[in-house]
Amino acid sequence: MRFLANVIWFILGGLWLGIAWALLGLLLCISIIGIPLGMQCFKAAALNFAPFGKRVNTHFERHPIANLLWVILVGWEMALGYLFAGILCCVTIIGIPLGLQAFKMTALALLPFGATVTEQQR
Repeated sequence: MRFLANVIWFILGGLWLGIAWALLGLLLCISIIGIPLGMQCFKAAALNFAPFGKRVNTHFERHPIANLLWVILVGWEMALGYLFAGILCCVTIIGIPLGLQAFKMTALALLPFGATVTEQQR
């Protein structure tokens, strides 16, 4: 079931979101200062390609200064976009699973430093 859900997610927007995150990561990795930010973008890109069956654990306390800078500069806009998309998906019964995945990515877009993406237990 996860495979089918990931395929549907990939077709309906996961491909473009993942590519956008990866391109942003590449752009940020051009400068030495941007490399840590770019690495967080690659983490988000990987999750956007196939979010079903994965869990995001945020640990703000591991890198509080980096997370605060991220939130101030770009994190709140990205998180707001995922939150809005999740709410729109949850309007229909069929879209609820997609909306839940968007909410999962909201947490990663808001606080990526120290966050881990792990496989969920079945």
